[in-house]
Amino acid sequence: MKKITLVTLVLLSLNAYSQEHFSAISTTKRVGILNGHNNPSEFANLNSKYEIQLTTMSVNVSNNKLGFGDLSGNEDFDKLIFENKEDVNFTLDAAIFLPSFAMRYKKWGFGISPKAFIKTSIIDLDTDLGNALINDNINSVTGVEDIFSKNNQRVNATTWGEIGLSVARNVFSNDKHQINAGVTLKLLFPGSYANIGLNNFDGTIVRTTPTDLILTYANSTLNIAYSGNFASSFGETNDYVSSVFGGLNGMATDIGVDYQWLNEDKTYKLKVGASVRNMGSMTFSGDDNVSEKYTLKIENGDAGLNLNEFSDVEGLEDIEAVLINHPEYFTKTSSKEEFDVKLPTVFNLYADYKIFRRMSVTAFLQQKMGDENADNQISTQNIFTVTPRVTFGAFEAMLPIGNNEIAGGTVGFGLRVGGFFLGSNSIISAVTSDSKQADFYFGFRFGFRQNQ
Repeated sequence: MKKITLVTLVLLSLNAYSQEHFSAISTTKRVGILNGHNNPSEFANLNSKYEIQLTTMSVNVSNNKLGFGDLSGNEDFDKLIFENKEDVNFTLDAAIFLPSFAMRYKKWGFGISPKAFIKTSIIDLDTDLGNALINDNINSVTGVEDIFSKNNQRVNATTWGEIGLSVARNVFSNDKHQINAGVTLKLLFPGSYANIGLNNFDGTIVRTTPTDLILTYANSTLNIAYSGNFASSFGETNDYVSSVFGGLNGMATDIGVDYQWLNEDKTYKLKVGASVRNMGSMTFSGDDNVSEKYTLKIENGDAGLNLNEFSDVEGLEDIEAVLINHPEYFTKTSSKEEFDVKLPTVFNLYADYKIFRRMSVTAFLQQKMGDENADNQISTQNIFTVTPRVTFGAFEAMLPIGNNEIAGGTVGFGLRVGGFFLGSNSIISAVTSDSKQADFYFGFRFGFRQNQ
């Protein structure tokens, strides 16, 4: 169980893989494919008639327990993360854009963008339960730990690829105002998936010897689902990078609009955009698929379950074997080989206001729309960011100041020089105030035949 529950810590070796990907650069005045990823109507605003984006990457990690100093030091992560009574929330993900193309034709904009996503999350994990499973320890000095959680405590990992086909159009325009609308159809290629969900857990853990922790009483429901590489393990880097793209087996949609209040030179004084992204799901199917639900019931007076049986498991198949070995406590209530997984649907709202010629400020809101407690839901988080930016021709500098649901406040920095850009949503706060988020993005794009 150690390797499974702390997969996020293992993956730190990839370099801090939270989500808002490409913060600030996705609302830049130099409109490109990343703007269209944020809102498909932006394809009608492309700065160039033709746009090519080369490989682009964003990697992020966000949590509510460990500061940047803890992550970069030699501290014992698995002990620090279970300090105090606050539930553990930890998300780690990467977005990789493969070479993409977009173009404008008259009032229309079009785009095609293949992408790959890697995401893993710990959601509402009870500190006392996590400490018992990971560290073979309980926080109670009496040797008896009573745990009650109304949440669905989840550990989830997902990889998938997608190809986005976008179209946008200017639907209204005069000397002062402009409105665009757009849609992106996403073809989804599920790679690998794993989920452990322990819902409404009520239990008692007793230390009987220096090495044995016994679950002497429990009531809960358990979901265990896996597909692809994650059946046998999902604590190794190769489990993720070798299984991003599977076969075509799902679709999703983004829709969006934007309004612009224009200056005399047709640049905008104010732009406001709204979009709903990732409306859809993908189906995991195959011979190695499992999605099962169990009821867990241990009565007072039963011998109980020794939690040491989970100490050496490396994958969900191993966990399932432990459950099967204890039919007196775990009763299977459903089982299927094919299951649907919902993408992290979000509502985005942003406004970019030109303060004076070379300075503007952007406000960005991301609101999740899915149910984080659902076992088939890929998680995301709520985010609000305000970004002052200065622009001098091909050079642009950005200072995103944000707050996200898991890590709290962040301050970052980004810059663009021509088609090259790089930045971080949290680099300043990470260095100066021990932020609980670390992230980084970079990329290169170029356009030709500027729009008039």
